[in-house]
Amino acid sequence: MSSAVTNGNGKKSAKRKRSEQAAEDAPAAATDNNLTKEQKKKAKKEKKKLARESKKREETAAATATGEEEQEEKKEKKEKPKKKKAKKEKKAKKPAAADVTTAADVTPATTTKALVSEVSQAEAEAFRAEHSITVSGDNVSDSAASLRPILSFDQAKAMMAQRVRDEGLVGAGGEAAVQKLTTAFFASTAGFARPTPIQSQCWPILLAKRDVVGIAETGSGKTLAFLLPSLLHIKKTMLAAGSNGNKNGRAAAPIVLVMSPTRELAMQTAEVAVELGSACNAKSICIYGGVSKDAQVRELRGGVQIVVATPGRLLDLVNDGALTLASVDYIVLDEADRMLDLGFEEDIRNVMRQVKQQRQTLMFSATWPQIIQKLASEFLASPVKVAIGSQDLQACKRVKQIVEVMDSHARDARLDQLLRQYQKTKDTKLIIFVLYKKEAVRVESMLARKGWTGIQAIHGDKHQNDRTNSLQSFKTGRSPILIATDVAARGLDIPDVEYVINYSFPLTIEDYVHRIGRTGRAGKEGLAHTLFTDFDKARAGELVNVLREAGQEVPEKLTRFGTHVKKKEHKLYGAHYKDMSTASGAPVAPKRITFD
Repeated sequence: MSSAVTNGNGKKSAKRKRSEQAAEDAPAAATDNNLTKEQKKKAKKEKKKLARESKKREETAAATATGEEEQEEKKEKKEKPKKKKAKKEKKAKKPAAADVTTAADVTPATTTKALVSEVSQAEAEAFRAEHSITVSGDNVSDSAASLRPILSFDQAKAMMAQRVRDEGLVGAGGEAAVQKLTTAFFASTAGFARPTPIQSQCWPILLAKRDVVGIAETGSGKTLAFLLPSLLHIKKTMLAAGSNGNKNGRAAAPIVLVMSPTRELAMQTAEVAVELGSACNAKSICIYGGVSKDAQVRELRGGVQIVVATPGRLLDLVNDGALTLASVDYIVLDEADRMLDLGFEEDIRNVMRQVKQQRQTLMFSATWPQIIQKLASEFLASPVKVAIGSQDLQACKRVKQIVEVMDSHARDARLDQLLRQYQKTKDTKLIIFVLYKKEAVRVESMLARKGWTGIQAIHGDKHQNDRTNSLQSFKTGRSPILIATDVAARGLDIPDVEYVINYSFPLTIEDYVHRIGRTGRAGKEGLAHTLFTDFDKARAGELVNVLREAGQEVPEKLTRFGTHVKKKEHKLYGAHYKDMSTASGAPVAPKRITFD
């Protein structure tokens, strides 16, 4: 007879299973038909006991399994994102079969390309369109990944850090040393939200060790654009000098050379060089004429890595044997067109013959006339040309231009009125441009007689120390009005200049554009007020073109002088009315005359 047990619904229960299994394990006496009634009863109890114990073991095991499964499931959920991220990173790090390179094959250029390629082609094109950037030159394609602009300082730092690794500039210092050095390089960018367009586009190209022609309006941030990449050249050379036994870890001869057309621009650039150079223990010197050579010679003897100089005094010290350029492998011609215009071409050629042949050469300017391009092409090797905005002469569109046609004798009274109109507070910075040194002295005296105070002037008849002090007083705001000749019109970066007044119109339209570029800098608005007289009518047509191109109002009185622009043989200063061409039609630069 079966001992099966059914539940209330007639279905077999789990208890039946357990009882049957327990019965199999029971003593043989419990299943013997010959057992006594007492023995059968005892055996039945034993079966129940075994069944209960078996059920308890199963329940405990089931509960344990369930808990472990729940814990495993929770753990799996927790680990899933990490595994997914690790898988993604591994995939990103794994190069394609065709692109696999060994450590020995990695070059700064390929690393830079990889980093810049993080910016998509669509993003690069949108950025260039927004800022009117054009990139051209030998072996250049706008779609090339290595030429794509960097859009943030974080990306610039990552790119620089990779170059530091590739060049081995921290030795065995490890990643912490790489990050420390890179952070020091970019310390001067603190407070700026993002790189300027000229910096964004030029840095990847310069870090790829290409020669560059940079064309951008004044106040565009080109000084930092060309100085920051130079730190890599300095650090590499200084590291080699240290390994060769130089106790200071410094190279005695200059590594970086920046040439400027004027003393004021050179001094301004040198200030930035001093700040940047501190990141790698590099010393800077500013060399210009008008002061004693002795102090400059003493400083050179102590060893410098960055030289910012005007061409004349630079060559004086080279010829005296106080300075050698044999170690220079990074050279910058700042305001290059201006230097060529001023007749420094032979000086530049002389310098180029003395620096390293294997060098990186850069030219930066706000304008790049065609004739100057031809001359400059001799100094650069397969350069990349980066132009921000139109490559033709144009004024900054953020500067409102007002042109007032009047009799020349009425200018003094009108200047006094304009100062009362614009100089509303003592903090309002204003520059008055004049044409000649004697005119600067006369206008300064005239304004003093009318009761104006806090006026400084810079011109060629002032000693260099006086010019430096005047410029510093204006920069700091102690003297809010500055009278200047065109020596200060080019390249000077004086913050927060709200107004420019052209008391006299300059000799060239190029200088007009640079004069009014002293305001409206760093993305701010500005205003330029020009007093135009009958003596300036030869330049009326050029001025009309500049006004129209910038979307400014053109006074009817100005158009009465005519809008025809006389074609010049070339743009060299002082040669507008004289044919200085060779038989082949090529222009001949005027020679500088030096008086001992």
